[in-house]
Amino acid sequence: MENINLIDTFSEFKELKNIDRATMVRVLEDSFRSVLVKIFGSDKNFDVIVNVDKGDFEIWRNREVVPDGEVKDPNTQIALSEARKFDPDYEVGEEVVDEVDFHKFGRRAILSLRQNLAGQILELEKDQLYQKYSERIGQIVTGEVYQIWKREMLILDDEGNELILPRSEQIPGDFFHKGETVRAVVIKVEMRNNNPLIILSRTSPVFLERLFEFEVPEIYDGLITIKKIVRAPGERAKVAVESYDDRIDPVGACVGMKGSRIHGIVRELHNENIDVINYTTNTQLFIQRALNPAKVSSIKIFEDEKRADVYLKPEEVSLAIGKGGLNIRLASQLTGYEIDVYRETDDEDEEDVSLEEFSDEIEGWIIDELKAIGCDTAKSVLDLTVEDLTKRTDLEEETIRDVINILKAEFE
Repeated sequence: MENINLIDTFSEFKELKNIDRATMVRVLEDSFRSVLVKIFGSDKNFDVIVNVDKGDFEIWRNREVVPDGEVKDPNTQIALSEARKFDPDYEVGEEVVDEVDFHKFGRRAILSLRQNLAGQILELEKDQLYQKYSERIGQIVTGEVYQIWKREMLILDDEGNELILPRSEQIPGDFFHKGETVRAVVIKVEMRNNNPLIILSRTSPVFLERLFEFEVPEIYDGLITIKKIVRAPGERAKVAVESYDDRIDPVGACVGMKGSRIHGIVRELHNENIDVINYTTNTQLFIQRALNPAKVSSIKIFEDEKRADVYLKPEEVSLAIGKGGLNIRLASQLTGYEIDVYRETDDEDEEDVSLEEFSDEIEGWIIDELKAIGCDTAKSVLDLTVEDLTKRTDLEEETIRDVINILKAEFE
């Protein structure tokens, strides 16, 4: 029977997609009614009964009994003689209810029903997928790599839904093969060409926050709060944490015994260095902690400009700035202050000369490269070897030697 096949088809879909009973009945009724409208022009005088448990359906039509020869609309009216074929007791003005045999409408009607049902199921599936993942924005999902392209990767979740992990949202060290399991956070869900598009990310600070929640029970339970996270994915991250319980050390709890808790997170992020910092409302102390591992000598805060001048011993400057200026950049993002680093000058350094004084002999972009690694004076450059300067800047060795000769000439 065609009707049973239709119900079976829908039941299989329900089992796979977890569609609730009420929704399933509504979709079936809507599909039948759309076909009835096409055949009769209206479905208002029809009752559609779907029995999901038995896997069948019934369609009943209600028509008013009118005198013979006065039938104007065969769909809503029935002649008295025809009505009495159902029951000889019918009288004019009464209502006849008779079952409609859907199969008598032919294969075209059945095909139309199938197409309508399939269309509604597809739209329902899209809506449910969009709704499901809209509610999961900010949550981690696990899926299997199904296809890898140049700009993005297709992930399938445990229900076979398609998720997209763009290359821009992958950690630089990420390298996956088809069939591998991937964890990422849902960052965006949108409709594109009437299809739900679910975008994942492994570079978002939210992904790191969720990983901490998984690894640190105190965060999951709300005993420790993550105040802010800043990241350079795959390289370094800074996490400010705070505990509302004086008995709990937030940094120690996040790191774990011998780093047991944070090691799992670091492995997931391909050895991304993670600095866990104790949050404080004391701006000077917070900036000092944010510049870890450098040891700060003193700090001057300019609240109006949201700027801080930080003074360190010469050997600490490079640690504060970090490779390519990464450490100081993340510290600025974490604290919300623009941080300028200065070398603490001793008496013997009073004769030191700012690199800006050599702008006539050294090109500006070269001076900027040197300042980016914390070398803002002549002696701060001369304190480093040619090898160190070559490794820490993008300058050629020949250029560095020329700079050193110019600076040495100043003190000879």
